[in-house]
Amino acid sequence: MHSPGTIQPNVTSREVFAIAGPAMVANVTTPLIGIVATSAIGRLGEASLLGGVAMASVIFDCLFWLFGFLRLSTLAFTAQSLGAGARDELPVVLVRGLLVAAGVGAILIALQLPLGTLLFDAMGGSDAVTRAGRTYFTVRIWSSPLALANYVVLGWLVGQARARLALAVQIAINLINIAATLLLVLVLDAGIAGAAVAAVIAEAAGLILGVVIARRLLPGGIVVSRQVLFDRDGVKRMLAVNRDIMIRTAALITVFLFFNAQGARAGDVTLAANAVLNNFLLVSAFFLDGLANAAEQLCGYAVGARNRRDFIRATQLILAWGVGFSLVVSTTLALSGSALIDLMTASPAVRLAARDFLVFVIVSPLPAVFAFAFDGIYIGATWARDMRNLMMASLSIFLTTWFALRSFGNTGLWIAFLAHYVARGGLQGLRYPTLLRQSFGK
Repeated sequence: MHSPGTIQPNVTSREVFAIAGPAMVANVTTPLIGIVATSAIGRLGEASLLGGVAMASVIFDCLFWLFGFLRLSTLAFTAQSLGAGARDELPVVLVRGLLVAAGVGAILIALQLPLGTLLFDAMGGSDAVTRAGRTYFTVRIWSSPLALANYVVLGWLVGQARARLALAVQIAINLINIAATLLLVLVLDAGIAGAAVAAVIAEAAGLILGVVIARRLLPGGIVVSRQVLFDRDGVKRMLAVNRDIMIRTAALITVFLFFNAQGARAGDVTLAANAVLNNFLLVSAFFLDGLANAAEQLCGYAVGARNRRDFIRATQLILAWGVGFSLVVSTTLALSGSALIDLMTASPAVRLAARDFLVFVIVSPLPAVFAFAFDGIYIGATWARDMRNLMMASLSIFLTTWFALRSFGNTGLWIAFLAHYVARGGLQGLRYPTLLRQSFGK
């Protein structure tokens, strides 16, 4: 068995799951900070507080998701440096990422008043819910530099095929958050502000742990000269990749927000039914995104090593295992979807509506796997500009399909959503051979 942080010359399924397995678990833990806060506040018995923290948690999930490029680009650059044998670049990639995270986090803190007003007005909650949400928001926003820096550390660890260490950091963050939330909210009666403070404490502790791990992994410590750190070509490439991934993510967020907004316009029952079904999509996404993490590392390593064979082999394995997982997920949903719907809602009307659209969720994993897999491949290879352009094209296809089928109501909306999955995977698949030739030659 090879040691952590190294890749065998020939990519194997074991390599894929050494990264994908911990990544899947880590993905499951990602939304736990908001879930724990919601659960603790829910014990206080005030609906407005519960609604406020739930609303603010969604805002932070989307806000931090927008800056997910910090994890993705750091992962890709780290894997490529490792593949090229340029280990002296590892601390450079880490520190550059941390500086960008600090800068973005500082901007979010500075803009918290107009940003909070814009986001809460868009959410449209009641006055009591909005007040509670703002209380949580104005405290947790101070965790922004810390949370984004943790994205960098996690990407840096996974980029070295140290997914278990990344998972350990994620678990530590969530355990500390749980303990701090219970203490501040249920014992010290600090209310919704206490839940937000717990999130800040957890992110800070996670970052400290991550930096300690990074220092132990780097023989020379986290020491980078100013000249190397601000090398013009290196910084320019990093910013270009980050920009393109951010635009791509914004387009993806637009699809999900538009989908939810149109569901809301269709009425409370349809909105609730879509919300139930979206949980099924979320679970399948955990598995598929874990494979995407493996693709990012393995393909990035192959690009750095200039190893065309391993790049192709990694692509084949990711797609093959992805199809296998998608069939398992689809079969599970087909067999147990109705029972799971009944478990998640007691409303007869919502149950009936959810069953009417369950078929779309059942078939979604197959097109989704190609979308997720090629996302990972493109990120690992830093084909960020093409990924950005193809995601914008996929967004256009989604909106065009919805516009053409809007008379079919929620059915047309689900078809448009599946069309977006097909477009993402299909367009990237068609572009893949050209980019492969450009990166490695014939």
